[in-house]
Amino acid sequence: MIEDKDEMGVAGDGPSPANDTAELPDEGVGTTPETRLAEVEAELAEAKDRLLRALAEAENTRRRFQREREDTLKYAIGGFAKDLLSPVDNLRRALDSLPESEAGDSRVKSLLEGVAATEKELLGAFERNGLKRIDPKGERFDHNFHQAIFEAERADVPPGTVVEVLQPGYVLHDRLLRPAMVGVAKAPAKAAEDSESAA
Repeated sequence: MIEDKDEMGVAGDGPSPANDTAELPDEGVGTTPETRLAEVEAELAEAKDRLLRALAEAENTRRRFQREREDTLKYAIGGFAKDLLSPVDNLRRALDSLPESEAGDSRVKSLLEGVAATEKELLGAFERNGLKRIDPKGERFDHNFHQAIFEAERADVPPGTVVEVLQPGYVLHDRLLRPAMVGVAKAPAKAAEDSESAA
């Protein structure tokens, strides 16, 4: 019998299940279910806000990456195209140096035709790849696409009009690759003096 008593234990010899719960601190002391619910809802709202911000940031990063990728593909040939502008200019200079009407020899005419065909094919390749020539003669001067090399007094055209193109410019899609070098009209000195005295 004594052995049975030892196996069952005596009150106070060890922890009992009833005493375990009594020793734990009461987590709900001072808080009502409504208060706890409000706290949980606030935490949930904060977590939802953080999640929405993270999703928006991820979407913005994706869009920025997509835009940069498209720009890279669109303008990747910029350096290569810029290197080809000088040879195209030289083809035009070769054609302008001897007009076809002045070429007496049939071989010279054939050579000029070949150079003209080469220039035309190269400019066609430029167009297919988004590279456009700027040849603004007769247009209004635009500092975004033209570079003024000189001004010339002209009474027959309005001031600010491009009267001569020294070197054509080029645009790759909507990005300026090289400005057109131009001569711009200005009002004759006498007309300028007359307009100043009238004012």
